[in-house]
Amino acid sequence: MLRLRHFAPLVVFCLVPVCAQAAPPGPQILTEDVTRFYAMYDATAGKPTVEQIEQDYLARGTPSLHEFAKLRRVTAQSIADRMARDPAIYANAKQCMTTLPAVEKRLTAAFARLAQVYPEAKFPPVAIVVGRGKPVGMAYPGGLTIGLEALCAADFMNPDIEDRFVHVIAHEYGHIQQTGATDFEDGDPRATVLRVSLIEGGAEFISELISGNVGNPGLADRVRGHEREIETRFARDIDSTDLTPWLYNYQAGTDAPYDQGYWIGYRIAKSYYLQAKERGAAVRDILQLDDPKAFLAKSGWTPGMTLPPPGEGID
Repeated sequence: MLRLRHFAPLVVFCLVPVCAQAAPPGPQILTEDVTRFYAMYDATAGKPTVEQIEQDYLARGTPSLHEFAKLRRVTAQSIADRMARDPAIYANAKQCMTTLPAVEKRLTAAFARLAQVYPEAKFPPVAIVVGRGKPVGMAYPGGLTIGLEALCAADFMNPDIEDRFVHVIAHEYGHIQQTGATDFEDGDPRATVLRVSLIEGGAEFISELISGNVGNPGLADRVRGHEREIETRFARDIDSTDLTPWLYNYQAGTDAPYDQGYWIGYRIAKSYYLQAKERGAAVRDILQLDDPKAFLAKSGWTPGMTLPPPGEGID
């Protein structure tokens, strides 16, 4: 999951009848921090000092970068350490920048679709920054911040870089629209396997609904043929506050299943949407989740049930 927080409006949609047909402007993708980082990177042959990272990059950063650094423990030292340990992640990230014009064009259509299916939607900007290799991003009410080097390296999510940017950003926009708590302290009794899976899975479904696919389509491939077994086990754990077996458990370098709560939460949200008599109300219920148990009961979901695969069945 990606989390975020602050900036000026990204896309302003006119929703009153007199201008309901107006075409939405494109999404605002802010790349100032990336440009400054790679100017420093090139000037130092890819080996800036901690002091240079602090003075030439972080200290001169945008509000988005400052918020990202504060909330996700990004420091000059942590960036320098990651650059020394894994220089290729920063060298490869420069290539991802060439995909942004195509990403912006596709997001324009996705955001227009979001405005259509959820008129209450907010459209803050997307800021692209460079961090310490993780997290991939951070979503908060005032904006979305994407770690360029982290998302570029996350080929396990989707091998196509352009698709990865589009669908992950769409997923994060789902989080921005969610009205309930999405960040929890350790031990918070509200952070059950069911609730957090519906938060993440709901954002995955919104990504599919507005951009054509989920943020991480590979999750379905890793569980194919074992759906009933896995989801039966999930159903026994829905009240647990131990998220480890189901969420945020990717292990680099292995083929082990991970983040199965995302996938199951997505399937529950998709089932809820498909059985709903009024699809607009279903979208609101997904984004304004209040009672996870009631949502589950109303969804019609059962372990192993047949649903259209990601990217299909919701037109």
